[in-house]
Amino acid sequence: MLKSILGSDITLSSFLICTAVSLVLGICTALISMFRSKCSQSFALALAVLPATVQMVIMLVNGNIGAGVAVAGAFSLVRFRSAPGSAREIASIFIAMAIGLATGMGYVAIAAIFFAVLAAVTLLLTCLGFGEGNSAERVLKITIPEDLDYDGLFDDIFKTYLKSSSLERVKTSNMGTLYELRYRITLKGDTVPKEFIDELRCRNGNLNIVCCKDTGKDSL
Repeated sequence: MLKSILGSDITLSSFLICTAVSLVLGICTALISMFRSKCSQSFALALAVLPATVQMVIMLVNGNIGAGVAVAGAFSLVRFRSAPGSAREIASIFIAMAIGLATGMGYVAIAAIFFAVLAAVTLLLTCLGFGEGNSAERVLKITIPEDLDYDGLFDDIFKTYLKSSSLERVKTSNMGTLYELRYRITLKGDTVPKEFIDELRCRNGNLNIVCCKDTGKDSL
């Protein structure tokens, strides 16, 4: 049951079976990736066709070491033409590639079982909210002029509107004339009060203020 359907030569029927399985599992992988998560159309399409693409490459290489090295070098160039994604997107890409590798070697049953197990685990953990942070937790970035002492500058405002706050990073900008402060805060409610932002603006001279959820993509 778990043996490869490919013999010494690739036949048309085995090629079509592997390609069909790759496309079906690729589309299912894209659907799983979009479950309760924002996903662009281009990324979803890429996930859908990636297993079939990897499968085709594996079939063409077919044990040829020289061709394998050449293909690896060509695929490595794609890294420099793509923007970094979230951890979930990267995991989805690896899953799609693993499916393509399995179908490219003819192990369609293993590919289907592998996808079924990972899909079930992904859906279960997503429904359970595994790894989700506090909904009231935010990242707050405040820009202040260099003549202000940032130590304790906003403590009274934080005490009024926040449950907790911690200064994570201080960074200079604009040739050292400004400080950019990054705080990790926990709100008393689930939304950011307008009065909270207004009081911060009055204190920092109406310079930039950003309050958002931590997506993990920010380099600050």
